[in-house]
Amino acid sequence: MDLPVTVYPCEEEDTTVLPAVLERSHHGRNLVRHPEFWFSDGSLVLRAGSTVFRIHVSQLCRKSLFFRDMFSLPQPATAEQQREMVDGCPVLDLHDPPQDVANLVKVIYDGPSFTNNDRHDFVAVSGMLRLANKYLVEESIRGKVLEHLCVAWPTTLRDWDAREDLARMYETETGSMRGHRFPNPIAVINLAREIGAEELLPTAFYDLSRYSYAQIFEPSPGDPLHPDSSPATTSLSHTLSPGDMQRLALGKETAQHAINTLIQNMEYASPDPSHHRLMHQRTRSATNNRHSRSASATLAAGPCITPAACRKDLCELVELAKQHYLMDRERGCADPLYVAEELGQLKSAEFSDCGACARDLETWAARERERLWKAIPDWFRLR
Repeated sequence: MDLPVTVYPCEEEDTTVLPAVLERSHHGRNLVRHPEFWFSDGSLVLRAGSTVFRIHVSQLCRKSLFFRDMFSLPQPATAEQQREMVDGCPVLDLHDPPQDVANLVKVIYDGPSFTNNDRHDFVAVSGMLRLANKYLVEESIRGKVLEHLCVAWPTTLRDWDAREDLARMYETETGSMRGHRFPNPIAVINLAREIGAEELLPTAFYDLSRYSYAQIFEPSPGDPLHPDSSPATTSLSHTLSPGDMQRLALGKETAQHAINTLIQNMEYASPDPSHHRLMHQRTRSATNNRHSRSASATLAAGPCITPAACRKDLCELVELAKQHYLMDRERGCADPLYVAEELGQLKSAEFSDCGACARDLETWAARERERLWKAIPDWFRLR
C-alpha cells in the first residue's frame, strides 16, 4: 500500500500556514518529509515518528554493519506482499528520535561535522554517537566523533586547562556562568554509559562534582544544570543512575579531602637548603662564563637568601589558604585543580622578593596538579 506524504518546510523556516486537514497513514500518523534528506532516486524510506527520510540502501549498507546484515537476509514472500510503501519505496521504522536519525543520515552521506562543543553541538554529536553505536556504523566515524567530544571532556591535564580557559573566556564575554559553555555533565555521563565511552567519565564526573548538591539535585532556573538550560531537542536524561549518584558522592568527598591535604602539604613546598646551595654553585659557575647575564636573571636562578623570612611567609600563606578555601568556602573550594593552581601563584604574586622560593612553590603546585589529575578516576571509582 502506497501512503501519501505531506511536505513541510524546515522547522527553522516555519513561515507557511499548514493545511487544516492532513493525510494520514493507516497508523494514524502524519508523514512529513525531512527537508534535506529526501532523495528522489532513493530506494528506502526510513520513518522515525512522523518524519520520513528517503535514502539509498546501498549508501546505508556501506556505512552500517547492522543494516548491511539486515538487508542481506532473505525476506519471506508474505512479508514482501504486506510491506508498507511510500512513493514506491519500502518503509523501515526506526524507533529513535527524528533529530537523531537526521544526524545519523547526515553522517552517512556527508561524514561527521562539528561546531564548538557547546550545548547545541552536543545534541547533534550525542545523536550521532548513540545511533552509530546502535547500528554499528563503521568505527572510523565513531572515532572522529568521540575525538571531537574529548576536546570538551579531555584525558590530559593540558587539554583540561585549555578547556577551562575557554570557559573563563565565555564567562567574561557573555556574562553568563561558565558552566553554560559546555554540555550538562550529567547528560555526558549518561551518554558515556550508553555508548561505552569510558574515557569521557573522569572529567564529566569531576566537572559535576564542582557544583553543590543543591545545584545538582535542585537546580534553579538559569543554572547550568537545570534541564531548561539544555536544548529541548536533546533526548538524553538529566538524572544520574543510583550507582553514579554514589560515585559522585564519594568523589566529591574525596575531592574535598584532597584540598585539605593539599593546603596542609603546602608548607613542604619550601626547598631544602642543600638544594639551594647546589643550585647557587651551578648558577655562580654559569654566571662566570656568561658575564652578559642580567642581575635580575641571576637573582631568579639563585638560592634563597632569607630562609627564615620565606618560611614565615609560607606559613602565613598556608593560613590564608585555609581561611579562603576551607572556612570561607569561596569559589574553588570544590575544585582541587583550581586550588592547586592558585596556591602555586600566591608567592610569586605577593611575595616576589625571593625568586627561588616563588619558583619552587610553582613547581610544587604543578607537580601536585599532575598527581591530582591522575587520581581523579579513583576518586569516582571509575577503575
